[in-house]
Amino acid sequence: MMTRIFAAAALALGLSAGASALEGDAHAPEKHEWHHAGPFGVYDDHAVQRGFQVYQEVCASCHSMNLMRFRNLGQRGGPFESEDFPNPNDNLVVMQIAAGYQVEDGPNEDGDMFMRPGLPSDAFVAPFANEQQARASNGGAYPPDLSLIVKARGGGADYIRSLLLGYEEAPHDAHLSPGQYYNAYFEGGAIAMAPPLSEGIVTYADGTEATVEQMAEDVVTFLTWAGDPHMEARKQMGLMVLIYLFIFAILVYLAYRQVWANVKH
Repeated sequence: MMTRIFAAAALALGLSAGASALEGDAHAPEKHEWHHAGPFGVYDDHAVQRGFQVYQEVCASCHSMNLMRFRNLGQRGGPFESEDFPNPNDNLVVMQIAAGYQVEDGPNEDGDMFMRPGLPSDAFVAPFANEQQARASNGGAYPPDLSLIVKARGGGADYIRSLLLGYEEAPHDAHLSPGQYYNAYFEGGAIAMAPPLSEGIVTYADGTEATVEQMAEDVVTFLTWAGDPHMEARKQMGLMVLIYLFIFAILVYLAYRQVWANVKH
C-alpha cells in the first residue's frame, strides 16, 4: 500500500512540476501504435478496464478525476457497458465499483454530514478535500486532475506514455536537485517524480502480466477514453456521413448526365 501511495504521489509531482535544472530540449514523444488510433480505430475495452485498475491502485490516491462519474464506466461505449443493463445506474459492476468508496452526503435530519457507500451517480471520489490539503501532501505541488490530461498535454497519449517510461540514468553533467529524477521526455530532463510504475505493482484481474510497458499503455488508454468517451460513436457517424456524401455525389452525376444527355457540347 505504501508503495502505491508513494508511486501515486510521485506521479502527481511529475505531471504538475515544471522546473528544470538541466539544459536541452526534451525528446519528442515516442510514437506508439494505439488500438484506437486512425479513422477506424476503437477502444480496447480490456485495456481500458486494466487502465482503470491502474488508476485506482496507483494514481487515485493523489489525482482526482472530477469530470468523471462512476456511471460513465457503464455508459454506451464505456469499459463496463452491458447489454443486460442499458441504464448504467443499474449496472451491477458499476454499482460494485462505486460501493467500494465512501462518499460524504447530507445533511441528515440532525443537520450533520455523514458518509455512505458510493452510488453510480456519484463523481469519482477526490483524494483531497481541497487544493491546500493536496499541496501539503505533495511537497507543495498540486496534482493535476486527470479527466482531460491526455488532451491537455502536447503529444497526447504518446507523451504521457513516453513520460511514464522515459526514466534514464542522468548524464554525467546533469545537476539534479534533491528529490529530482532524470526523464528524457520531460522538458529540461529534471522531473520531481520518481518512476511511478514498477513490475507487478498491480495484479490484473484478467491475469495479464503487469509489466511496466503494459501498465503504461493501459492507463494511458483509460485516460484517453476518459477524455473522449464518445470517440467511437463520432467515428461511426463520420463514416456514415462520408458514405452518404459518396452516394449523393453519384446520384448527382447520374442526374447531370440524364439532364444534359441530348444537349450537344
